[in-house]
Amino acid sequence: MPNKLSSLPFVGIAALLVLTTSCTSGDADLILTNANVYTLSWDDPDREGAPAPNAPVSEGVWSPDAEAVALKDGLILAVGSAADVEEYRGSNTEVRDLQGAFVLPGLIESHGHYEELGEMAEEVDLIGITTEEEIIDRVVARAESFGEGEWIVGRGWDEGEFANRLPTNRRLNELFPTTPVVLKGLRGFGILGNAAALEAVGIDRDTQTPSGGEIVKDVNGALTGVLLNRAEPLLRYSIPERSLEQRKRVLLHGLNAILEKGYVAGHHAGIFPNYTEAYLALAAEDALPIRVEAMLSTREAGRELLEEWLERGPTENPRELLQIRSVKAYYDASLGSRGAKMIEDYSDLPGEGGEYGTQYGFIEDLVAQSMAAGFQAVIHAIGDGGNRDVLDFYETVLTDHPDSRALRHRIEHAQVVHPDDFARFAELDLVASMQPPHAVEDAPWAEDRVGPVRILGAYAWRTFRRNGVPLIFNSDLSGSDFDFFYGLHSAVTRTNKDLEPEGGWYANQRMTPEEALRAYTIWPAYASLREELTGTIEVGKWGDLTVLSMDPLNVGTSDPHALLNGEVLMTVVEGDIAYEN
Repeated sequence: MPNKLSSLPFVGIAALLVLTTSCTSGDADLILTNANVYTLSWDDPDREGAPAPNAPVSEGVWSPDAEAVALKDGLILAVGSAADVEEYRGSNTEVRDLQGAFVLPGLIESHGHYEELGEMAEEVDLIGITTEEEIIDRVVARAESFGEGEWIVGRGWDEGEFANRLPTNRRLNELFPTTPVVLKGLRGFGILGNAAALEAVGIDRDTQTPSGGEIVKDVNGALTGVLLNRAEPLLRYSIPERSLEQRKRVLLHGLNAILEKGYVAGHHAGIFPNYTEAYLALAAEDALPIRVEAMLSTREAGRELLEEWLERGPTENPRELLQIRSVKAYYDASLGSRGAKMIEDYSDLPGEGGEYGTQYGFIEDLVAQSMAAGFQAVIHAIGDGGNRDVLDFYETVLTDHPDSRALRHRIEHAQVVHPDDFARFAELDLVASMQPPHAVEDAPWAEDRVGPVRILGAYAWRTFRRNGVPLIFNSDLSGSDFDFFYGLHSAVTRTNKDLEPEGGWYANQRMTPEEALRAYTIWPAYASLREELTGTIEVGKWGDLTVLSMDPLNVGTSDPHALLNGEVLMTVVEGDIAYEN
């Protein structure tokens, strides 16, 4: 498809809009008609979720505000009634009758780890298991699919689920005495290796434990095979590297998987040099199926690459599918593993306050240098102590580099926040990037970790909205199901897929369907400084659209549990139908 802007320098959003509008004339390349279109071009709802006066809703019933969309050269050429858009039909125009399907601005998956989906397809799937016996059964069932001499690699046992009864490598040692077996945790905060794997990478009972990590041992001092938090990379980064072609294949698997779920763009939350190389190769081959905002990791393993990018600066042409304009840092660990930094000790484990800061691989100077060089910072913080420390960090850096404030830096997860700290997000122009599935998945144990008082500031979406904090929703895949309808359902009902707990978990923090929809579309566009280019369906904006089987606004209002039955019918990227169900 012709890309008339691909060779233009980034001359600013306003100037780019003039250029894009000038391109939108003549016959359309593609027309989607006989549709129910929600453009989201009306004003935001208020902080309690009440729709704006110009929203197309009356007495609680939403009405689509257009019937058809015309696309040309990757941009929106026209939007309106079917008759109005018909004027742009030419002899070579492809016309699709959507038979009443619902068209939205393209969904944005604003925090994911896409290589994990591809890796999981080639590894032992441990997601959903609850016992050590199930771990063994799944490894044994898949073992023969790995070639001779290959390491057996799996992923997905939940560190939160197993926090009080960590698995061990005893049976793996018996079954695979010479073949290395490595089983990665669901959230990236734990890993299990058999004796052959530990021996291959030189980990024994005398190995020094990294600051902020734990090499788990039994009562006799013998290794159990589990490494937690900052000790986890000792084993994970020693798994034999895939070739460049394999890494490209892995990335494409992940990106195509989210494309099929309706996402036109993905924010890849932390990449190291190996997958940066693969992304650049795919971009050079024009092989990326969606837009990607790749965040460079600020951990030590990615320092050399990041320093190279600090010299060259962020990518500038917004029409390129691959953007490298942000950096990812981790301040603390997870709540499930009791690694998130808390201001006071964990309620269910006195004496434990979490792992954080430099001991957890947060390189303060490197993140500050990145912000000063024009990169958006995206910092993982989960505990109330971790969030407070990151707020303090941002306040210091933004005082020294006030121009950086305009980059809309983010805090990822913002899972437990002290009541005094919510307003500080808005004061510092920060975005809270949160995961609706985490709330409903963590509900069975989260209150045990933090107690009945602190839980009131946990997964607190409404509190953030009331404080005027920009809010975006995502899945943190592969840790959670990235299906849009599951995320929307979680946000609107605060219940899991089994519709539990009845009435919703701390239901006062629920989002309205409109707020949740915006948190997957226009609000993440705002978070990446792209709101004038995408996020709503308006003439001159990017031709990125998602077509759904059901009305997310009316179903989300009248029968929200039915959202779990929704399907993605089509994903349009740069004006082309990139996926069709």
